[in-house]
Amino acid sequence: MEGMAYGAGKAGGAFNPITFFQQPHTILRILSWFFSIVIFGSIANEGYVNRPDEAQEFCIFNRNQNACNYGLFMGILAFLCCLAFLALDVYFPQISSVKDRKKAVLADVGVSVFWSFMWFVGFCFLANQWQVAKQEDNPLREGGDAARAAITFAFFSIFTWAAQSFFGYQRYKLGADSALFSQDYIDPSLDAGAAGDPYTSFTAGGDDLEDGDPVGGSSYQGINGKGGGGYQEY
Repeated sequence: MEGMAYGAGKAGGAFNPITFFQQPHTILRILSWFFSIVIFGSIANEGYVNRPDEAQEFCIFNRNQNACNYGLFMGILAFLCCLAFLALDVYFPQISSVKDRKKAVLADVGVSVFWSFMWFVGFCFLANQWQVAKQEDNPLREGGDAARAAITFAFFSIFTWAAQSFFGYQRYKLGADSALFSQDYIDPSLDAGAAGDPYTSFTAGGDDLEDGDPVGGSSYQGINGKGGGGYQEY
């Protein structure tokens, strides 16, 4: 795409919020942000239950504290990560260095792949622990909707983060294939040998050759010493 470097134009352009929020990459980040809120919110609010004869609460996922801790920690961390990359997306068009843009895009791809994998692990972990949970540990089936919501949105998060990594890779390819913003690009206005420079005739001794004066400003002298502007006939 002409005039673009890693998915954004030249630095210094005005920020357009409407265009920004219509981008697929931005929509996916907002969805991932929302899903992370649902995951850690569901576990924090209704993810701990107890039997009627117990005072202490346990994790709703088979009383496995690691399952709840995983969902809480990863949900909060994903929430913060989404906010950080949304802020980076807003600032990205202002980055003038192509190398810095490349680093930002590669970080986006790497982090998105990481989160897609982590939510895949989280989905499998939470779904397994919910499946093997004993009914006597939660006879009233309290928090069942919250547990299923955490599992469902962990599953959705796999695809939203994977899609982000795909769009990030597309931005990387766009920047890598861009001739205008390649690292070896030389501004024609700075190229000493650029075509289109006006022709300047060679001068010597301050006189222009086009005026008929020879190099050095001297003229050919004939035998009789009268050089004039031409040869003297014998």
